[in-house]
Amino acid sequence: MPTLLSVNIGHLQPLEPGATKRRGIHKHPVGGPILCDTLGLVGDAIGSPKHHGGPDQAIYLYSAEDYAWWSAELRRELPPGIFGENATISAWWDTPRVGDRVTFGSVTLELTAPRIPCATLAGRMGDPHFVKRFAAANRGGAYARVISPGVLEAGLTGHVTRGDAAWPEIDALFAAWYRTPRRRSELLEYTKAPLAVRAREAFVTWAASADE
Repeated sequence: MPTLLSVNIGHLQPLEPGATKRRGIHKHPVGGPILCDTLGLVGDAIGSPKHHGGPDQAIYLYSAEDYAWWSAELRRELPPGIFGENATISAWWDTPRVGDRVTFGSVTLELTAPRIPCATLAGRMGDPHFVKRFAAANRGGAYARVISPGVLEAGLTGHVTRGDAAWPEIDALFAAWYRTPRRRSELLEYTKAPLAVRAREAFVTWAASADE
């Protein structure tokens, strides 16, 4: 079962000196318990609400396994929260899927979609090519909605409840986001799962013009 290693929040700040836009991706571990409601961690900043946050992307989870892989790939140690995740967990369970639920203490989270990288992540990592590297690695982590609000704190052990085995794996959705040509039947099958609204809208739009 996964352990919650770190709970991370961020405040709005420029990605780099002189930048006018402020983002919330600069997240750092919180000392002690923090309230988690249906919109995520109380006090955590969202710099671009159009593309990030909301009830279906309230919490972003990333694992220590992913951190170890990236540290080896980038040849440097990476501090918790650098990927913008709210919850750094010890490890993923076997084939995490949309609809899987994990409970830490009083908080229950439900996986909704993989994290799709953008220029903000590239800016945070100081590498203009990092979006492509992140996509190629297929280590996107997962967004989650908050089913049961409560308090999160580092050190809590998670209990996983698996969703429907027919629902797509997080890694499969991440790969499908970039795969071409797209297949309508595959995309529509994905929409049967309890996806995050932004992911659902993307798959429905792509299905309308995809091959059979």
